[in-house]
Amino acid sequence: MQALISSGARPNLRTEGIEIAEANLKAFEFDATNCPDLFPPLVSLAAYCEGISVIGGIQRLAHKESNRALTLQEEFGKIGVSIELKDDQMIIKGGKGVKGGLVNSRHDHRIAMACSVAGLKAASEVIIEEAEAVEKSYPGFYEDLLLAGASLEILYPAVNKL
Repeated sequence: MQALISSGARPNLRTEGIEIAEANLKAFEFDATNCPDLFPPLVSLAAYCEGISVIGGIQRLAHKESNRALTLQEEFGKIGVSIELKDDQMIIKGGKGVKGGLVNSRHDHRIAMACSVAGLKAASEVIIEEAEAVEKSYPGFYEDLLLAGASLEILYPAVNKL
């Protein structure tokens, strides 16, 4: 919640979840050392923030499903988001949004979800290879995005019933 507020987003807690009003987003700093699973969604947020956002704690990311620091840098780079890894910090150059393109989750559920969320306002489509990785932690993720009004096409068999 702290990063959302720092970015200028206006989160509103509701019983069914968090609603975020549209806002002009600005760069933020956040120490994710004790919550490394927040890196992927924070990178998605930072992509749309004006300026340079800094997230600390990348040393905790090396031994996840993928080396998440490198994966985030490489995959978000493919869709136009510049990320620098320096010391224990991830530096995201935001404000240009997401241009769209082909990314690979590397079968990491959090990367698949972060790329999906970043793609919601992309200039063109974001295609995610190994998108089914979300099944590990949030099998209904894409169904929930559809319910929230997202425009997406699901090509993998597990949820192709939509």
